Amino acid sequence: MGPKSVVGLAGALIVVLLVLSSVYIIPETHRGVKLRFGELVETDMRAGLHFKVPVIDQIREFDIRVLTMDLPSRQYLTIEKKPLDVDSYIAWKIRDVDQFYRATGGDELRAQSLLMSRVDNGLRNEFGVRTMVEVVSGQRDELMHTLRDRANETAISEFGIEILDIRVKAIEFPGAVSENVYRRMATEREKLAQEFRSRGRELAEGIRADADRQRTVVLAEAFAQAEETRGEGDGEAARIYADAYGSNEDFYSFYRSLQAYQNTFSSKDDIMVIDSNSDFLRFLKNSEGNR
Repeated sequence: MGPKSVVGLAGALIVVLLVLSSVYIIPETHRGVKLRFGELVETDMRAGLHFKVPVIDQIREFDIRVLTMDLPSRQYLTIEKKPLDVDSYIAWKIRDVDQFYRATGGDELRAQSLLMSRVDNGLRNEFGVRTMVEVVSGQRDELMHTLRDRANETAISEFGIEILDIRVKAIEFPGAVSENVYRRMATEREKLAQEFRSRGRELAEGIRADADRQRTVVLAEAFAQAEETRGEGDGEAARIYADAYGSNEDFYSFYRSLQAYQNTFSSKDDIMVIDSNSDFLRFLKNSEGNR
């Protein structure tokens, strides 16, 4: 191979290398900026095939997909000056590549640091105007939406970053506060239990008193009804006896006399003195003769 062929081959190789170094591709998930001698000359370069001047131009690419960042656990004070340990995260993406590069120099770590600072201050402010109950349960969603909207305005205008969401993963009490909260909750529950027990005793006493009253009324009514029934029975018995005895007055008089004698001389030691000519003695003698 002659010298001219070598020179031609080298020249062709150089041309190929220059062409390859002049062409670059930005993927669909990224956007790019072009720097010339360190100066920004083109921004928000879309996905596709692009050209640059070798050596002179430099291309920086940035991921425009949604990114998440966990914030370190921080302690914030509520309006009652009670500390809470808060774990949260941010979902964000690059919205304006030009503004993002000018604000952060294209450094993603610096962008995260700026976002962390803004969100940390926002959380501190939002917790500081709410009670512990509102933060823990009642107004957590409202707090997050308010913080996201405020932080997003600043992030877009200053950093070219859009904050899609800010969420609190966990809210916990510091150790000493947890013990105090637990003791207070236990005291409140015990107080509530005592109140329920007191109400239960009062209700039970009322039920018992009402039952005793009803029992007394039922017994009184039953006794009155029994006395009335007994009186009616005694009256009916007296009427029957009167009818029976009235049908033969002599026999009834005699029967009454026998009962009187029986009741009077119920003991074997009793002595009765009777006239030998009396009707009673004759009746006794006749009774003995009939036997």
